[in-house]
Amino acid sequence: MKRRITENLEVDLDRLEWLCHWCGHSLGPARENYKHGCVVAERSPHEIWRPLVDEKHSFSYDPGWTRLVEFYCPGCAAMIEVEMLPPGHPITRDIELDLEALRKRAQEEEDEAAAEEKEPKP
Repeated sequence: MKRRITENLEVDLDRLEWLCHWCGHSLGPARENYKHGCVVAERSPHEIWRPLVDEKHSFSYDPGWTRLVEFYCPGCAAMIEVEMLPPGHPITRDIELDLEALRKRAQEEEDEAAAEEKEPKP
């Protein structure tokens, strides 16, 4: 049983693991942070927000204060997530699922669908 969690992430409730929605590549155990199963790229804000007037005047964030951290699927290179963090800050954990509740709900939905198929149609 798979459940879509975000635009780019699914969780396999049978194997209890994160999957890339696009290619199905495993991103690690669902009880852990999926970001640890991704390819990580750090970028300076100046790469994204280039100076509009000259190199001295920019509307970009100061790279001494923040960095862009991008997370990519190792299977298909789809971008899974982006976050802005201060330098040295650990990668955040933005999703924590109640896997038992999800499994229970998925099983109930399957049971209901099976019961509907068995019912005679008028």
